[in-house]
Order: sequence, then structure tokens, then C-alpha cells
Amino acid sequence: LIIASLTISAILVFFIVPLTIVFFIYLTNILLLIYQRNNELKADPLSDVWNSVRKTIASFWDIYARIWHGYELHGVKNLPEGPGILVYYHGAIPIDYLYFLSRLFLWKKRLCLSVADHFVFRLPGLRLLLAVTGVIPGTREECLVALKNGYLVSISPGGVREALFSDESYQLMWGNRKGFAQVALEAKVPIIPMYTQNVREGYRMFKERRFFRQLYESTRLPFTPPYGGLPVKFRTYIGKPIPYDPNITAEELVEKVFKGKFLFSFQTKAAVQALISKHQTIPGSIWKALLERFDKRRK
Repeated sequence: LIIASLTISAILVFFIVPLTIVFFIYLTNILLLIYQRNNELKADPLSDVWNSVRKTIASFWDIYARIWHGYELHGVKNLPEGPGILVYYHGAIPIDYLYFLSRLFLWKKRLCLSVADHFVFRLPGLRLLLAVTGVIPGTREECLVALKNGYLVSISPGGVREALFSDESYQLMWGNRKGFAQVALEAKVPIIPMYTQNVREGYRMFKERRFFRQLYESTRLPFTPPYGGLPVKFRTYIGKPIPYDPNITAEELVEKVFKGKFLFSFQTKAAVQALISKHQTIPGSIWKALLERFDKRRK
């Protein structure tokens, strides 16, 4: 009985915070539905009519970010006034990205549209929340329209694969994806790199197993659950924008983003992994990430 109790307690500790985040997300959607019904709203979910409720949602997540992760956002000045494509590393749970969206809206009143994996749109009961927060499937046409309308558009080239199979070494798993670079060239907009320190220490995945890898590759569904949720320090860094260059190809643009030639340095050709190494203990250390909550020198 004691062993069973300890096992159940350990499971709850490992999964309670991720499950709490899921609960808050669904609760947010319910509140949006109530708001929509009470105000009889039929306007476009991306219109300014929804800004008051967006502010409420952003405020809630920003408070959560400050309390649980001591969240900091650096480099907002690197975001262009007009459209652009944000490219970021995908953690086991992209809660850091949700924090970024919330603070960006509170600070700048800007809505960044988010390219999400197709499985996200299959989740039941989240349709209104996805629409109001600007989550899109990310087809070439949709991204081009969004950029033409002046929005920031964000994407993680590693996507779900990076979330599931990257680890505390912070390995980038972009594969051959370069569609975002082609869209940037067609729309003539800059690409802005972004990375959150300690995101893998906050939430992790179990070590990769061949069965789960094959299952994902055949279904494109994330069957492996994340665990963790420790209150480690999160800092999101927005790098220097890579400007539009009419003489560059999509492959070269992907290479520039991958090698990090414009990330947080002015005259360096360091790789993205080298940039991560600058801000991140490799391999990641949960203990050190927790202690950073008390490191005043980094602020």
C-alpha cells in the first residue's frame, strides 16, 4: 500500500502541472464562449472587438508566467513594426511561447499569428480559442495573407518532432523544412529568431524509444506525454532580424537561420546551438535552472 501510494504521488507530481495547463486552456475557451454569447459577438475573431477579452486572457497567463517561472522577455525592440516571421525552438510544451504571446499583447498590443500542427485543430472544444488567439494551420497562402495584412507570424520548424524527440541537449530538429524561408522571400519580410532559456528543464519528454518514434512518424500524433512543470527560470530572447534580401535563395536563408549568423551577435557565424550554449547549461540542469530564479545578476 505504501509503495502504491508513493507511486501514485510521484505520477501526480510529474503530470499535475501539465494537466493543470490543459485545464486552464479549456477553461479559457469556456470563458470565451460565455463572453461571445453574452455580448452576442459575431465579428471576425481577429478583429479588435475581441481585444478586451484578449487582454484578460493575456493578463492571466502573464501573471502565471511571472509567478511560476519568473518569466522575462528580452529583445522586443528587435521585432519589426510591420510584418515578419518569428522562428523559435519548440519545447516539450510550448508554454514559453504562450507567455511570449501574452506579454507581447500586453506590452505592444500586437497579435502574433501562430502556425500550429494539424493535430491541434483536431482537439475538441478549442475552436474559438484558436481563432481568437490567431492560431492558423500555416499553409503558404494563409501565411502570405497574414503577412500582407501586417501581422507577425510565428513558426517552429522543428514542430512536434522537436517537442517530442529533442532533449536537454537542445538539439534542433528542422530536417529539410524551409517553407517558412520561401514564404519570407515571397512576402519580402524579415525573419526573427527566438529562443527560451531552460524550456526543456521546465517540461521534459521521456527518453526516445523506437516504438514511439515509429508511431509518431506513421500517425503524426504526439502519443508521448510531457512531464515536469517545475518552477525553473524562463527567459525568452528575441534575436536580431534577418532582413529580406532579394538575391538570397530559400536554402541560403534557412542556412542563415540555422547557423545563427544574426542571432544575438553582430559579427559572428556561430550556430544556433552555440547561441543556446551561451545562455543554456548543456546538457540542461533542472537544479541550476531552479537556482536561476534567485540569480539577481542575470536580471
